[in-house]
Amino acid sequence: MDEECGCSGHHQRHGDFCGCGMHEHGHGYRRRLFTKAEKVEKLENYADELKKELKAVEEKIKELQS
Repeated sequence: MDEECGCSGHHQRHGDFCGCGMHEHGHGYRRRLFTKAEKVEKLENYADELKKELKAVEEKIKELQS
């Protein structure tokens, strides 16, 4: 895998993930550039996950305070 993309040094330093975009280590080629719409969607999904995490933290705080 690293012979194809020339990122053998990255593999040695970072394990299986080199970030070169040439391969997804068993999952085929992965595109690295995203459209604005894709970036917005990814950020909205991330914000939703953060909101869920915040809610869980707030619930844990309330539980510990009672």
